[in-house]
Amino acid sequence: MVTRFMVKTATTPSLENALKAKARELGFVAVGIAPAQDDPLRAERLREWLDAGYHGDMGWMADRADVRQGPQSMWPEAGSVIALGMSYAPDRNPREPGVVDREAAISVYAQGRDYHDVVKKALKALARWLVEQRPETQLKVFVDTAPVMEKPLGEASGIGWQGKHTNLVSREHGSWLFLGAIYTTLALEPDGAHDDRCGSCRACQDACPTNAFPAPYRLDARRCISYLTIEHKGPIPEEFREAIGNRIYGCDDCLAVCPWNKFADTAARHTKLAPREDLADPDLGELLALDDAAFRAKFSGSPIKRVGRNRFVRNCLIAAGNSGKPTLRPQVEALQQDADPVVAEAARWALEKLSPSP
Repeated sequence: MVTRFMVKTATTPSLENALKAKARELGFVAVGIAPAQDDPLRAERLREWLDAGYHGDMGWMADRADVRQGPQSMWPEAGSVIALGMSYAPDRNPREPGVVDREAAISVYAQGRDYHDVVKKALKALARWLVEQRPETQLKVFVDTAPVMEKPLGEASGIGWQGKHTNLVSREHGSWLFLGAIYTTLALEPDGAHDDRCGSCRACQDACPTNAFPAPYRLDARRCISYLTIEHKGPIPEEFREAIGNRIYGCDDCLAVCPWNKFADTAARHTKLAPREDLADPDLGELLALDDAAFRAKFSGSPIKRVGRNRFVRNCLIAAGNSGKPTLRPQVEALQQDADPVVAEAARWALEKLSPSP
């Protein structure tokens, strides 16, 4: 009789699976792989958006549009894109009572540490690990600081889809993801694009206070509160001031109403992205009193620091004018003589709003 022995052989996980496991170990909750080839349809949509002027004052979008249209337009040697998402899921829905009616509102993403620093540190750690596994690879890491279309690449890699509000939506993490990307010369196995799961829903379109969506999947930044309070440097057009309400940095409305957020879990949020108490529920009077030095000290390590004191105080004055709180009049009156003409003009508008009717 011949006895046959079954010999078990250890299997080595693929580089792709090991990469994803390492990414999750470093704090990324979503990771997928996409081809690096340029996508003509994606490039055409970008050109149409720019031609319509929807980018507003963001001239840098148009200046490098040729590079922005795809990974290989930026770096011809790129073979694959690793798209990653890090959760910043809030403790409470920004639109629920007790949150939406606070004196001043800062967008959820800006209530904690600067995500650029947190995400980039994890991306670099993952990049070092990949080089250790494949010394022959070359790579580049990106997090919102280069002409990289992270949201379409996230969709192409399967970690989510670009929703009707133009942001990435994840089935597991809703709308609360910071995105990063690694371009590598390796030819990794792609995961396949994610299907669009928005269906007939238009909650994000209907929630926008300034009607910034001329059509689903199309954003006119010139009407967007996030653009107006962060990117726009001049006076905020009067037609949008009342709609801005108490928002002093960004807006979460179109994200917060997304039904997919019911699957988002605060436990998945990266520990370094927890909100600061003073930014989750800020004191508007205190913020109006900030000079440049105090502004820099308060927002050290925060993404808010990038807009500078003048733009931020301008936003706070709009919120003050909308507050209906005459107790803020002394701070507003003092800012009428501010050295920055945009701040001074916003103060005069706010004071008029706070003045009792004749």
